[in-house]
Amino acid sequence: MSRLPDCQTLLLELHGGVLHITLNRPDSRNAMSLQMVAELRAVLAAVHDDRTVRALVLSGAGGHFCAGGDIKDMASARSQGADAYRELNRAFGALLEQAQHAPQVLITVLQGAVLGGGFGLACVSDIAISDHQAQFGLPETSLGLIPAQIAPFVVQRIGLTETRRLALTAARFDGAEAQRLGLVHFVEQDAQALAERLDEVLQQVLRCAPEANAVTKKLLLASAGQPSSDLLDEAAQWFSAAVTGDEGIEGTMAFMQKRNPRWVS
Repeated sequence: MSRLPDCQTLLLELHGGVLHITLNRPDSRNAMSLQMVAELRAVLAAVHDDRTVRALVLSGAGGHFCAGGDIKDMASARSQGADAYRELNRAFGALLEQAQHAPQVLITVLQGAVLGGGFGLACVSDIAISDHQAQFGLPETSLGLIPAQIAPFVVQRIGLTETRRLALTAARFDGAEAQRLGLVHFVEQDAQALAERLDEVLQQVLRCAPEANAVTKKLLLASAGQPSSDLLDEAAQWFSAAVTGDEGIEGTMAFMQKRNPRWVS
């Protein structure tokens, strides 16, 4: 049995071969801080070779899944220069790669905000279950930024055509639209229905042999082609350039000051 790391930003509950991981920064709608990224990566590493852990269920506390990256971390990186932005961005891409390749079945339960980095996490799940009122979106371009680490995984999940529309408009949409796009598999009307659907899916997963599932997942991902580490490295450089450029500075300041950036008339 794996020894799970101590976490300050995550709640962990392991029972019956299922590890429930709850993003636990409800005051910020579970925005993805560097600490949360590091803790998630540590949890995934701890269970990677443990076949007694059959499934990972990722959800968020306080009625939201994840509202994206933590703007406070970006403000902290500003004083350290472009390299800090690149490393901050690339760390999240490394998490997405690690989650994508977890040998366990990764299930996301999506409520409230599923934005930016939260959207990316949904895209690397094997099975996604959504509340009908969940709010999905890629808001980066409305902040003068780019969805650098997320975009390759979104393209892989829902295709280039729809990703272009969503990334270039920062449009918000609900669970029903997410299902139409192929982003999520199930849409439920309330918390009880979400819980019942999760139980049903877990029963199905637990009927499958754990090593067979791990190898099948590896085969399926190899068959589909993968977002490459080289591309994600380059995208982190582009993110750093964007966030330190005029639009990135204006967009993040506008967000923090709760006003429209200057390019919004």
